Amino acid sequence: MPPRPARPEPPQALHLARLAGGTPGEWVALPGGGLRVLALPGKVNGPSVTGWLTCLAGEAVLDLPHGEFVRLRAAEGYRVTPAEPWTALPVKAGTVLLLVPEGESRG
Repeated sequence: MPPRPARPEPPQALHLARLAGGTPGEWVALPGGGLRVLALPGKVNGPSVTGWLTCLAGEAVLDLPHGEFVRLRAAEGYRVTPAEPWTALPVKAGTVLLLVPEGESRG
């Protein structure tokens, strides 16, 4: 009986918080799509895009125009637009944000 062909290695999942943690304070684009992650070490201005911003870990405050703000806890999201510039500030250590821009290829 001939030997069985070797099974390919199972695909590996991306650990988004660890990926973002490699370059804190900088948006990291995920391969094959428009998704971006950010380890939030301090105040960071948000990109001028339309899409969904989700807090993956920790907690952040989004400083919005006109003295308004949104508090994002883990697993909460907020739709951002270029018409409403925002700045993110971490409330807890280890805060990681995921940005899903609209209209970009999801691979």
